[in-house]
Amino acid sequence: MSSPEHASTKDRAHHHSRTPGEEQWLRVSSYLHRNRYSLAVKAADEYQASARMAGTPLLAAPAWRLPAPIPLESIRLEFREWAAPPAVPDVAPLAAYALPERADGTRYKSYSDVIEALAAPAIFENRSTYRLLSANLTGGPRLAGADPHLVFTGGRFFDGVDIGGPAAHEYAAADLGLIGSCAYRDAFGDPTNLAVRSSSVATSALTLRYDREAGTASFPMHLRDPALVGHAGGLYQVIPVGIFQPSGEARWNGAHDFDLWRGLLREYAEELLGASEDHGSEEAPIDYAAWPLARAMTDALADGAIRAYCLGLGTDPLTFAMDLLAVVVIDAPLYDELFGDMVSDNAEGRVISPRPFDEPTITELTSKVPLQAAAAALLTLAFEHRQVLLP
Repeated sequence: MSSPEHASTKDRAHHHSRTPGEEQWLRVSSYLHRNRYSLAVKAADEYQASARMAGTPLLAAPAWRLPAPIPLESIRLEFREWAAPPAVPDVAPLAAYALPERADGTRYKSYSDVIEALAAPAIFENRSTYRLLSANLTGGPRLAGADPHLVFTGGRFFDGVDIGGPAAHEYAAADLGLIGSCAYRDAFGDPTNLAVRSSSVATSALTLRYDREAGTASFPMHLRDPALVGHAGGLYQVIPVGIFQPSGEARWNGAHDFDLWRGLLREYAEELLGASEDHGSEEAPIDYAAWPLARAMTDALADGAIRAYCLGLGTDPLTFAMDLLAVVVIDAPLYDELFGDMVSDNAEGRVISPRPFDEPTITELTSKVPLQAAAAALLTLAFEHRQVLLP
C-alpha cells in the first residue's frame, strides 16, 4: 500500500496531466452531482405543465398515464429480435464539451468513455438490457391491439448513458453559465419520443408493508450513493429499482428473464437483502421456481398476500432516464418474514427504514427531500390511489 504522501503526489501528477477540456468536464460533472435534484426540478419547469405526471418533475406521454392502477401482470410484453436503431442526435457537433479532448489530442468517442476515464462509479458495466421501442399502458379492447403493452428489443446500458449523460451535462453547463443554449437537448424535442433515443427502462417499485388489521402501511426507501452508482446519485428513491434487463450475458437469459416480475424478484434479493447479482445464470438459467425467495413471493402473488400494480411510465426531465412506476403491496406478516432482516446498506447506497405511508410523510418527502423524479411521481400517485392499493 502506498503512503499518503505517495498517493497525493500521484494524484497531483494525474491531475496535471488532464487537458483543459477534461478539467472543465470534471467541474461540470461535480456541479451536476451536487445539484442533481434542483437541476431536475428546473429542467422540468421548461416543459408544459400538462407534460408532468401528477404535478411532479416526471414527464409522461398520454399513453403512459393511467387513470387507476392496473395489475403489473396485465401488461403484455413483446420482444422484437431486430429493430432499426433510433435516430439519435450526434453529441459531437452539438455539445463537443461533453466529449473533451485527451492529452494525445484525440477526443473521447462517447460520454461513457469519459466517465470510465475520469469519474467511474463502483458500478458501471455495459450490460445487456431490453430497449423500449413503444409503450401504451392505457388499455382498451384486446382485439384492437390496445391492451396495456410494452414493446422491446435488445440494447446496452451505455446506450442510455451516452444520451442521458450529455443531456444532463449540457444542462448543468448552461446553468453554470459556460454555454448559452442547450442545442443537444433541443435536438431531441419531446423527451417522450422513443424514436430519437435508446431507452432502457428501470422498474421503480414502491414496496408497501400493509397491516390489514390496523389499516396502515409503511415503506422503505433508498439513498443512492454517487460513489457507487452512475445514475441519480445523491437522490432518494423508492426500493427496489432496477434496469429491466437479462440477469446475465448468456444467450438463454434474454428470453428466460423477459418478465417484469422476475426482474423485480432479483432486485428484491439484491437491494433489500444484500444478495449478489450473480445468480449463476451464466452457467444455467435461473430456476425461479426453486429459488426460495422467488417461489415465496410468486406464490404470495398468486394467493393475494402480495399485489403488484403499475401506475404509469415516465421520463426524467434531466437525464431522459425512463421508469416504469410499480407498487408492490405485501401483507405485514409475509413482509416481516421475507424482509425482517433487511440490510441497512447495499451495493448502491443506504436503505432507509420504513416510514408511515400517510399524508404528512408523503407531503414531507415530495416537498422537502431530494427525490428522484420517478419517486416523487410514484409516491404522489400511490397516495392518490391508496384506496385501490390498500383495500
